[in-house]
Amino acid sequence: MAVLPVLAYPNPFLRKAAKRVEQFDDELRRLVADMEETMAAEEGLGLAATQIGSDLQLLILDPYAFEGDAGRGKPNVVVINPEIVWQSEEKILAEEGCLSFPGVYIPVERPKRVRIRALDANGQPHELEGEGLGARAILHEIDHLKGVVMVDHVSHLVRTRALKKHQRNQLTAKSEERETVPAARPGFRPKR
Repeated sequence: MAVLPVLAYPNPFLRKAAKRVEQFDDELRRLVADMEETMAAEEGLGLAATQIGSDLQLLILDPYAFEGDAGRGKPNVVVINPEIVWQSEEKILAEEGCLSFPGVYIPVERPKRVRIRALDANGQPHELEGEGLGARAILHEIDHLKGVVMVDHVSHLVRTRALKKHQRNQLTAKSEERETVPAARPGFRPKR
């Protein structure tokens, strides 16, 4: 298992629509395990395969999104080839974040409840229903599989502010990265 880099917006891969999963094999299970490690390391509630550079209709969700503290320590929910079966007409406006927009939170309106049909890592069908945060997590990650990101759901003004904040966060992260790299010795030149 490995922690994989999460693609940051505006990486063009985040706009790519994912393909249906056809093979339920060890390679897929390895990808799921790597995604679980990555999501845990990033302290996320959900992660779509497109966010780590895989174009498969695969996402994972932390049970905390559905059960709160009672979900802590339970196995993640694996969702493959998801189809939305039903969503409520009632909507909720709430803050939403994304591992591809670290440190950016914006108000996004989503249905209060949703039910989906999907497959697990062994290809077995299951249904999943979410309400509130659970519905938000499901729909956010399914959006990723369609090449849609959270800023696509907001007004031009909110989007502009969010993208400016994201850009500042990315610049800060890069400068902090440079500061942690040891300085080269004076007169040192790398071999070519």
